[in-house]
Amino acid sequence: MNPIIKEITAHQVKSDITPFKVGDGVRVHTKVREGDKERVQIYSGIVIARKGSGIHETFTVRRLSYGEGVERVFPVNSPNIEKIEVERESEAMRARLYYLRQRTGKAAVAIKEKDRAAEIHAQHEAEKAAKAAAAAPAPAAAG
Repeated sequence: MNPIIKEITAHQVKSDITPFKVGDGVRVHTKVREGDKERVQIYSGIVIARKGSGIHETFTVRRLSYGEGVERVFPVNSPNIEKIEVERESEAMRARLYYLRQRTGKAAVAIKEKDRAAEIHAQHEAEKAAKAAAAAPAPAAAG
């Protein structure tokens, strides 16, 4: 990108974006204006692509609505996006998941979820150790 354009648009780039990647299940909270009222609408689905950089960066979210695949492209730095929540992390093996367009049903959302078995096991072991330490009686003072 041209360094002059990059410098001009630098103040418009959001710095508080939740880190997410292709393959993650996200909930995008968008501002919707209806007449003189404004409300937040949630669009949830799987990120199938991220494109661009700087102020022009966009991501595509795909979801199934009544059996029909619906995709929506959001600018990452849009002022109409209130926040992006990551519902579930996954390990995508590609940069773009366009092959999900041909899939229907459960296969359309079947992406390898991040293996967190080791993390969960370590957390349970730490909880057990904490309980054991709390349950052990304190040594009596010799007197």
